[in-house]
Amino acid sequence: MGKGKNRGMRALRIDIKGGWYHILNRGIERREIFRSAEDYSHFLGLVGELPERYHGNIHGYVLMPNHYHILMETPEGNCSEAMHWLNVSYSVWFNRRHGRVGPLFQGRFKSVVVENSGWALGVLDYIHLNPARVMGLGSDKRNRKQEQAGRLASPRPEEVAARLQVLRRYEASSYGAYAGYRCPAQWLIIQDLLRRINREKMAEAQKRYRRRVEGMIRQGVYEGKYAEWRGRLIIGTQRFMEQTGALLKGEYREQPQRKQLEHRRQFEEMAGVVAETKGERWERFCNRHGDWGRDMALLLARRCSGMSLKELGAKVGGLDYGAVSEAIRRMERRINTDHKLKEHYVRCRELLKI
Repeated sequence: MGKGKNRGMRALRIDIKGGWYHILNRGIERREIFRSAEDYSHFLGLVGELPERYHGNIHGYVLMPNHYHILMETPEGNCSEAMHWLNVSYSVWFNRRHGRVGPLFQGRFKSVVVENSGWALGVLDYIHLNPARVMGLGSDKRNRKQEQAGRLASPRPEEVAARLQVLRRYEASSYGAYAGYRCPAQWLIIQDLLRRINREKMAEAQKRYRRRVEGMIRQGVYEGKYAEWRGRLIIGTQRFMEQTGALLKGEYREQPQRKQLEHRRQFEEMAGVVAETKGERWERFCNRHGDWGRDMALLLARRCSGMSLKELGAKVGGLDYGAVSEAIRRMERRINTDHKLKEHYVRCRELLKI
């Protein structure tokens, strides 16, 4: 891979004082980055140094065999510096221990900025559900797509029991501390988020959080609210996303994701170009049975506006996010088989300059 291509793949960086981040990194080619209990322990030891070295606050984490998730707050706005140290330090140690050379991670870490309110608790749920979601317990990609579409199938009792067992026993996760199964590490801060569940009694907050997450598994939910937020660079209210997008750092050409924020489109713009290609006012066809115009606008908005399924549903008369997801997939299938419809889609993209 040439130098120019490497630069083009750099991840988005937004360093904010007091910012909250959902941080993720994977092993190169999705290979294992943790091969033994000592590997997990050493990595967590390095994570435990972040509060002292960089004054970062660790609010949650999970380590999986080939990737990790961390929920971190950076009072000094130094997320990039802290994570660079963590990844390099662990890579050097891991390579020496296992007699390997070359990069350990697939690239620079991915960080999603999270609004510090109810949004952070939703991200924590997603992080904690990881072991039950990906450990071969029936919650595969097909099932997760059903969740995103709002079509949940009730899991079998034996599946629920297996997932709960993994969730509760998984040691490389902060869930045990939040749920009251284990004492938290000295550097792990659980009080901030648990107080949002019960401000007075920590034990009661842990009990309620345990019911919250384990209740999701019993219902067949594997991602929680994150199913609506997947693919976002910033998680929060519309105002928060717009304000945070203005704080991007680094060269434009090094951050292809930046375009997604700087050119965040409104749904009304999508509806307008669809109406123009059809030669008809939006109000006349948006609710017409069998008309493709509404679904075309939903597809365009999903691909280039960053709006959630719930937000899109509100724009077209209050559809639930499952119905919106199905409408978008239906339009994708039609575009692939209907030449005339594909011409309309291409024309819409040209008008939107995307």
